Amino acid sequence: MLQQILRDMYIDPELLAELNEEQKHVLFYKMREEQVRRWREREEKAHEGEAVLKRTARLKQNNGKQVQWLSGTDGEVWVWIMGEADGDKAYEQISEELISERARHQAQKEAEELWKQKEAEITKKFRDAMAKEKARIVAEKWKTEIDDRKAAKLMEEKIQEELKKREEEERQRGEEQIRLQEERRAQELYLSLKQDEQDSQHNEKEDHEWEAQLRRSKAADEERSHKAQRARDEYQRQSLRAIQKGKVAGLSHLFQAAGLNIEQEAKLTNICPIQPLTVMVPTSKAWERPSRPFSREVIIQWFKEEQLPRRAGFERNSNTVAPWFHGIISRQEAEELLMNRSEGAFLVRVSEKIWGYALSYRHQSGFKHFLVDASGDFYSFLGVDPNRHATLTDLIDFHKEEIITSSGGELLQEPCRQTKNPPDYSPLFE
Repeated sequence: MLQQILRDMYIDPELLAELNEEQKHVLFYKMREEQVRRWREREEKAHEGEAVLKRTARLKQNNGKQVQWLSGTDGEVWVWIMGEADGDKAYEQISEELISERARHQAQKEAEELWKQKEAEITKKFRDAMAKEKARIVAEKWKTEIDDRKAAKLMEEKIQEELKKREEEERQRGEEQIRLQEERRAQELYLSLKQDEQDSQHNEKEDHEWEAQLRRSKAADEERSHKAQRARDEYQRQSLRAIQKGKVAGLSHLFQAAGLNIEQEAKLTNICPIQPLTVMVPTSKAWERPSRPFSREVIIQWFKEEQLPRRAGFERNSNTVAPWFHGIISRQEAEELLMNRSEGAFLVRVSEKIWGYALSYRHQSGFKHFLVDASGDFYSFLGVDPNRHATLTDLIDFHKEEIITSSGGELLQEPCRQTKNPPDYSPLFE
């Protein structure tokens, strides 16, 4: 079941609702690890070609250039932090001066371009006016007369002086207009640059908020990682205890046959990962298990075809149904049965979400439900690297002595017996 979840990177919401908080943390952490592993695998493949090209480019560009760092009196790299040394201006003052300077230079440059255009227009205007006046004077008949040529010359000089005066006045007006336009433009550029800086600071603030959110996300990931690590440590401790007690499927009799002591068992456990011993279960050729339960009839058929031959729900070495075993009942029904029981009371019910069971436990502050995966040849709590037990009874007996989770300290104590007549498991055994 766990391998299928990691392969599809999806867990059904109804199944997720059946998991307790610690199982959710462990499962989400495992899915996150699988995502990171897939991402790194893709990245490595994508950068294989780029790495070769970069190495080739570095060899070609290796022209002997080097970078040397200035050293301080202490022998370390000399570093100057703007605004912290003696005599340094404050960052706000430096920023204000830089913005003003940039705005002034830009406005001055634009004003120079405008003045060149204005000056060319004025020069052309008065040059054309002078040529027009000369043409008019020459065209007049009285100018051709000798007596009047002097008067014509004086008139021409007077007109030239008047035009030059008007040209100078227009130049002054043009310069004043350009100066005022330059000041207005400098102010506009200053406000624009100031707004850009404020936007940059706002974006920087948003970046800080995003970094803070990222830190919180990383902290949550680390917390999930720590919880998963605690779960793995608890699993290793319980695995060793189970080996010593002979309650892990297909392993402890191997240690006993080899005559190994407890210390040797622990060393061998660290070297050789625990693998379940396959239990051959006779099944009907007509029975083909669906990917997940979809009706009570299919669950009953699964139980009869696969679980009865493995003596699921029976007491050890007996044909009596265990007092903690119940049929296909809901979570709400299980909690109602456990409502008036003391802490440590428990029952096992057939799950409608997975091919397996749900262990419902009465806790001091409420109820807990643990899914038991029975889709393979062993019984184990759904999660990461769980202990694998050969029978359902082995799993229950083991956790009568060993806690289920280190954070909750759940220890199975009092079985919650049947209250119905006939029992709620009757359809499973008919």
